[in-house]
Amino acid sequence: MDKLKKVLSGQDAEDRSGLSEVVEASSLSWGTRVKGFIACFAIGILCSLLGTLLLWVPKKGLTLFAVFYTFGNIASIGSTIFLMGPLKQLKRMFEPTRLIATILVLLCFALTLCSAFWWHNRGLALIFCILQSLSLTWYSLSFIPFARDAVKKCFAVCLA
Repeated sequence: MDKLKKVLSGQDAEDRSGLSEVVEASSLSWGTRVKGFIACFAIGILCSLLGTLLLWVPKKGLTLFAVFYTFGNIASIGSTIFLMGPLKQLKRMFEPTRLIATILVLLCFALTLCSAFWWHNRGLALIFCILQSLSLTWYSLSFIPFARDAVKKCFAVCLA
């Protein structure tokens, strides 16, 4: 368990510097971090589920779905900040192995909200929500060793 704490908090292979000691001294305890992660992740799932239920509201349903679904996904991704810390999370998001996936996820978030608020195009909002799910799945798979390779091989076998 201590090894997991060290890896998630970024202390595994880093040297102890004065700045890291200051950040660690003012950071949350491990138990509080886990509670924050669970709460933020639960809020994200709740928003996504609420968005799905609001999909059936006449006239504004698809817009409400797009907004709540996007905020739910943002909260779910944001929940990992409690485990890793904000700087470590940002560094890991923009590592070369997941840079394209991160850009796609953020772009889909922005385009979903733009199609819901500014363009008022419900069809585009739905398409961007679907793309958001696919890009978020691809992003999440980047944290599991060899998961993306396995998915690629699976699709290659299915399509061949």
